[in-house]
Amino acid sequence: MHVYDLRCEYKHNPIGTDIPRPRLSWKIHAGTARDESQTAYQVQVSAYKDFQTLWWDTDRVMSARSVHVEYEGPALSSRTRYYYRVRVWTEQKEVTEWSEAAYWETAFLYPKDYKAQWITASLGKEGQIEEPCAYVRKSIHLGTEIASARVYATARGLYRLYINGSPADAAVFAPGWTSYHHRLQYQTYDVTSLLASGENVLGVILGDGWYKGNLAFGGARNLYGQERGLWLQMHVTYQDGSEEIVVSDGTWTYNGGPLIRSEIYHGETYDARLEQTGWNQQGFDSQNWNAVTLAAQQEVDSLVAQENDPTRIIEYIQPVAVLHTPAGEAVLDMGQNMVGWVRFRVQAEAGTVIRLQHAEVLDREGNFYIGNLRAAKQMITYTCKGEGEEVYEPCFSFQGFRYVKVEGISLRDDEDRFLGCVIHTDMEKTGSFHCSNPLLNQLQHNIVWGQKGNFLDVPTDCPQRDERLGWTGDAQVFIRTAAFNYQVAPFFSKWLKDLAVDQAEDGGVPHVVPGIHSVGYNSSAWGDAAVICPWAIYENYGDVRVLEQQYPSMKAWVEYIRAQGEHEYLWDTGDHFGDWLALDAEEDSYTGATPKAYIATAFYAHSTHLLAKTARIIGEHEDAEAYEALHGKIVEAFQAEFITPEGDVAAPTQTAYLLALMFNLVKESHREAVARDLAAHIEAQGTHLTTGFVGTPYLCHVLTRYGYTDLAYRLVLQEEYPSWLYSVKKGATTIWEHWDGIKPDGTFWSEDMNSFNHYAYGAIGEWLYRVVGGIDTMETEPGYRRIRIQPHIGGGLSSAETRLQSMYGEIVSSWEKQDQEIKLMVTIPANTTASVILTLQHPDDVRVDGHLLCEGNGIRRIMRSQDSVEIELGSGTYHFAYS
Repeated sequence: MHVYDLRCEYKHNPIGTDIPRPRLSWKIHAGTARDESQTAYQVQVSAYKDFQTLWWDTDRVMSARSVHVEYEGPALSSRTRYYYRVRVWTEQKEVTEWSEAAYWETAFLYPKDYKAQWITASLGKEGQIEEPCAYVRKSIHLGTEIASARVYATARGLYRLYINGSPADAAVFAPGWTSYHHRLQYQTYDVTSLLASGENVLGVILGDGWYKGNLAFGGARNLYGQERGLWLQMHVTYQDGSEEIVVSDGTWTYNGGPLIRSEIYHGETYDARLEQTGWNQQGFDSQNWNAVTLAAQQEVDSLVAQENDPTRIIEYIQPVAVLHTPAGEAVLDMGQNMVGWVRFRVQAEAGTVIRLQHAEVLDREGNFYIGNLRAAKQMITYTCKGEGEEVYEPCFSFQGFRYVKVEGISLRDDEDRFLGCVIHTDMEKTGSFHCSNPLLNQLQHNIVWGQKGNFLDVPTDCPQRDERLGWTGDAQVFIRTAAFNYQVAPFFSKWLKDLAVDQAEDGGVPHVVPGIHSVGYNSSAWGDAAVICPWAIYENYGDVRVLEQQYPSMKAWVEYIRAQGEHEYLWDTGDHFGDWLALDAEEDSYTGATPKAYIATAFYAHSTHLLAKTARIIGEHEDAEAYEALHGKIVEAFQAEFITPEGDVAAPTQTAYLLALMFNLVKESHREAVARDLAAHIEAQGTHLTTGFVGTPYLCHVLTRYGYTDLAYRLVLQEEYPSWLYSVKKGATTIWEHWDGIKPDGTFWSEDMNSFNHYAYGAIGEWLYRVVGGIDTMETEPGYRRIRIQPHIGGGLSSAETRLQSMYGEIVSSWEKQDQEIKLMVTIPANTTASVILTLQHPDDVRVDGHLLCEGNGIRRIMRSQDSVEIELGSGTYHFAYS
């Protein structure tokens, strides 16, 4: 047995953290051995890789904990690398070898660390709405024998940093999008290898980005400020221990350049004839450049180290075809609805203008279609300089697209000149689902690509039209699926901090985060993201700190609801989105037929219940008791208002049934009857759903909970509209905003709101993982410390394989059905346990590894019932066979 995969705050060897007490995690490899657990651990921390001098030593700690072990040593120093290593003791009292050393590196931990000044580089002219990007530079001279160098940088806007002509990092869209007035992230770059003795040049391109570019509806600009800014601090350490600090100040210079227009929504305009070759390299003559101005606002209190993983180009896609449409357009088909940009090569005369416009779909005649983009242009305009082959890709604008209309050059089977660059937050891929049904596999593919396209630093609703905002409702319905597909804890922890600082004084939650006041506040199911999302992170990663971090925000939201209207236990006031885009609505209504007060009160109960559990977990016991009592009162009020004495749901919609059952809002004695009513409603619709954003995530889970898994399968496998597979059959490669974004006759839903990359309905992915695949966590030991394996075999599937890389290691549930025999392979990582629940006709006829099931060799306990068997087991790989 040995220790591996050491992480600090979910990351491998992070540099630039400002967390004063970071948490350490590790995994244990046990080979082919079974039922292996850690009984004790020891962590050592040192400023030296040889660990000859220790900064902190836990000694032997009698604990099985291997995830989120908090550093409890002396106060950390800023800008310091700390190495750590781990060893553990087994149940046989044997100790492993020390793990390989890992490290984390601090950034700025104290206010005195900030030395740089905010500088501005204005290129705007009077009456000009958009400002060209600024090119900023600083030439410095460094001594010999450089040991290490770090740059800490951020911007009001977006920036791209170069050192001696080379990018400082592969990250794009730095510093990301946060609630800039409260939290502005800075990035840390290890630039040691990019520096040399003598002259060195720091070059930065500054763009408007989210900070002051066009954002949200109606062409609004300058939402966070009127001027861009740069803040940069470089620390160079020499071999003799001396240090040199370079900061942004009034000695920097700037000029305009070829990037004359850059907007998140609209694209970029680049004139290569305006390039100043070598502007970010040594030896460049910058005498005619302008002196920067010190910004009027010099505050640094809002600066925080980057927590989320950076945004990068993650993969590349070659076009699959060149299309010539009936309208005479030359169009590249990327074969996949993607988010990012196109890199292209061209050789043309100086002044040749090339335009690339991006779209998600073609119309029913096969022509290029941009109606659903609304005001967003998604246009790249490039003017050639005429000096041999030129290569270009955008800098500060991303597009959501499958199709690219190309103008200015002919396309004659030379699509290899174009390359799709897929961009999203660089999250670790953790989950996979694959089964014997190709349509379900394509659905899972679409879910994953919807997440990729909308997890670009914040969880957006869509990546293509003039919106691209962090809608809270979309995030909370999808977060559980997101946590299967990718490691999303840092992503959501960062976003939830912005949610908290953007909350109103009365606890109200904005519809979008980072908050934009004009978009609005306080819809049920949207604002409840303040409670639901932290709880989901806790469930999936065992992360108590996120509950502690968000508890004031969670509590403030519940208290906001409590203060609404005259009835303390009902939420029957305010303006809500309802069951957004449900199909049971009146014509021209987006909000569905389920009463808004019903939905609002149901989520009031749900959030209060989660808040009470959170309070109990973090030790707020008085609050826990108070909110448990409040939850009981809300449920009573809900039943009095919305449930008849006979147990009937007063609003007979699918979503109404679902919320009542999912949140346990009807008396236990009535739940089976309500579930029958739900099933009957679905059958009456011809095995079709009518749910919108609110009801859809719970639909198949509730059916499975109450014994209607076969019906859930029929819903998921339904191919006719409305259904998940309708869009798959229509050729979708991502999840659509509407069940019928493209109608059966090939026409479109209304142009005002018709995204073809909108992940909300992809929440069904959680059911695929948990029910079809059978992997689930258990609330008593969250984060997959204790695992439930319970595949529900049905739907005509002959096999399914589900994998999840948890904080403890990989979990696998893979089943195959041949005639009446089912074979199930299960892998449970070391230092965890699992309950495997098998539904079968002959509980005594279960075989494991070719032998009749019995206790021992990793199997701790067997519990049989009439039609099932529950097997408690330790870590290892097991092969079950049963019928």
